[in-house]
Amino acid sequence: MEYTTLNNGVRMPMLGYGVFQIPAEDTKRCVSDAISVGYRSIDTAQGYYNEEGVGEAVSECGVPREELFLTTKIWISNGGYEKAKASVDESLRKLKTDYVDLLLIHQPFNDYYGSYRAMEEAYKAGKARAIGVSNFMPDRFIDIAGFVEIPPMVNQLEVHVFQQQKIEKEILKKHHTQLMAWSPLAQGKNELFSNGLLTAIGEAYQKTAAQVALRFLIQSGVVVIPKSSHKDRMEENFNLFDFQLTDGEMNQLEALDLGRSQFIDHYAPEVAEMFVGAGKM
Repeated sequence: MEYTTLNNGVRMPMLGYGVFQIPAEDTKRCVSDAISVGYRSIDTAQGYYNEEGVGEAVSECGVPREELFLTTKIWISNGGYEKAKASVDESLRKLKTDYVDLLLIHQPFNDYYGSYRAMEEAYKAGKARAIGVSNFMPDRFIDIAGFVEIPPMVNQLEVHVFQQQKIEKEILKKHHTQLMAWSPLAQGKNELFSNGLLTAIGEAYQKTAAQVALRFLIQSGVVVIPKSSHKDRMEENFNLFDFQLTDGEMNQLEALDLGRSQFIDHYAPEVAEMFVGAGKM
């Protein structure tokens, strides 16, 4: 495993296991499989409705809690100081732990300043070892980073070979904030798994296109959390640390960047309306 050190000194694995869209009834099995493969970082969220499954797997896996890195996120409907504060305690109950290693605001909607104050309080109380945000594009990230007491330690965004977040990456560097990728394999969009360049580079190392895509992000300094419900794919996604891409290969892969989201445009009014509606449910 390779690690990054967050701006408060906490070490975070560069590779983790994500549970987005994993059904609640399958989560315990999937997380247990991931831990048995070797994953020690698990990423969930209140809005995934599967924190309980993560908690069950973690509490029964036999790996000491201090060797695991748990991330969860405050959902829009829990925005604001009071609701966010209560939701943190509820997440800890579901996760069967006294603390999370990383606590994020999931989306930049509702009273996220109030939510951040609740996270700062949780951080000071030892309920979170690190705090940050998710899906905060450059304008909103700069805004919140400029007015909070404790700077965000992480910003989790859509990052993959087709959306490398080059502008955001430079902004995050200025604030010493770690970039973390959701959907680091772009859910296979643009035929990622059969992409000619990824496949050709992979052949030189006896690796798959997916492994090359993930290795590219890790070498770019991006934390990745690929998801799969299949143990063999979990193993494939985990085996990233026995090869190193050359500078030339990294440059070639940087050219795959399309510079735009392959899923959702956070600047679009209809997207804002969707999230605001979700926050009222």
